[in-house]
Amino acid sequence: MEIASATPHATSNAGKNYTLALVVLTSLFFMWGFLTCLNDIIIPHLKAVFELNYAKVMLIQFSFFTAYFVVSLPSGMLVEKVGYKNGIMIGLLTAGIGCVLFYPAASERSFNIFLAALFVLASGITLLQVAANPYVAILGKPETASSRLTLTQAFNSLGTTIAPIFGSLVILSVAVKSPGELTAMTSQQVDAYRAAEASSVQVPYIGLAAALMLVAVLIAITKLPKIEASTVQSAGGDSQDHRHVSAWHYRHLILGAVGLFVYVGGEVAIGSFLVNYISQPFIGGMDVAEAGKFVSFYWGGAMVGRFAGSVIMRYTNPGKVLTVHAAAVMALVITAMLTTGHVSMWAILAVGLFNSIMFPTIFTLAIDGLGKHTGQASGILCMAIVGGAIVPVVQGFLADSIGIQHAFILPVLCYAYVAFYGWKGHIPSYKQLA
Repeated sequence: MEIASATPHATSNAGKNYTLALVVLTSLFFMWGFLTCLNDIIIPHLKAVFELNYAKVMLIQFSFFTAYFVVSLPSGMLVEKVGYKNGIMIGLLTAGIGCVLFYPAASERSFNIFLAALFVLASGITLLQVAANPYVAILGKPETASSRLTLTQAFNSLGTTIAPIFGSLVILSVAVKSPGELTAMTSQQVDAYRAAEASSVQVPYIGLAAALMLVAVLIAITKLPKIEASTVQSAGGDSQDHRHVSAWHYRHLILGAVGLFVYVGGEVAIGSFLVNYISQPFIGGMDVAEAGKFVSFYWGGAMVGRFAGSVIMRYTNPGKVLTVHAAAVMALVITAMLTTGHVSMWAILAVGLFNSIMFPTIFTLAIDGLGKHTGQASGILCMAIVGGAIVPVVQGFLADSIGIQHAFILPVLCYAYVAFYGWKGHIPSYKQLA
């Protein structure tokens, strides 16, 4: 499948070796995948610490993914003003500040400070995505841009696979005490417990802040090509940019934005509930620290599926592949809803395998043929990632009212729309009329 993208050009990249620059930039994809997926471990931890219901604890994802909606367009303007390299460094520093804010949040035991820290962290990640993707696309020959992006996305998935194991060992290793247990403890024991509980969050996030600052230094001293943002290519087929004056007038783009909204929402909602779901007595019957390790199978499946899907889509219509994958997810989630024990557990974990190709496929189908409007279209699609903020909260309300297992009906509906988009919704109106 040809990748449709708004690709700025390097001023001169012919014959140059950008291996070092690509390695440094690839680390960014790993880092933001790791940080994003770590939310799935923070959710059950803070739920227990603050004794929250599902709706309230999903404010974690709401705060995190709302940043995409709020910050995407300003990030684009900032990058245009200060340049892509400076934009990357600002994004890293912003994400680092967000990680540092976890220290006072844990010390003060303030859920609101945690939410603020997550918003700042996600704002930095949003800026990184806006600034880093164009660099990866231009580090080499244009015809191999797809393979480079696939490689970096694989490292993003590697980050999401490792994060749950890391978080389970470091954050969930401290068992959260109930109010009754705390009452039975001496004041010295309570102080020691509070210190250990805070440290389980503070230490890893301070370490992540240091890692982000180190990468910022590496970016600063690494020579990266200059980008000319004035020329935009659309590799998604014949340009139809003369048909409308704005990207908002393209039906398949708007339907694609809705598709990204519900896809990201469904994926994040499932991931957010995995630890609590797997630890249920009628599903996995294990403690949250052990359940957290199984989340790696969900995100690891996405990494494996991404490689397999990139091969399959070379020989198959991407829209049909999207529909088949969405239908498979619906079948798996419904199976998880109707069964118990390990059948239910592995059915929901297997969803990650079929999620793998959905984001890049929806994105590229949505900007197909938009030509000079591709940049505006990309901004619209990035804003649609706010689905990761809305859908989990709605599922949280459902989990509180009808139970965590039955609440998975919401992702089923989300993926039903994705199946529709792959089947017919992605087809541009001018092709439907032809």
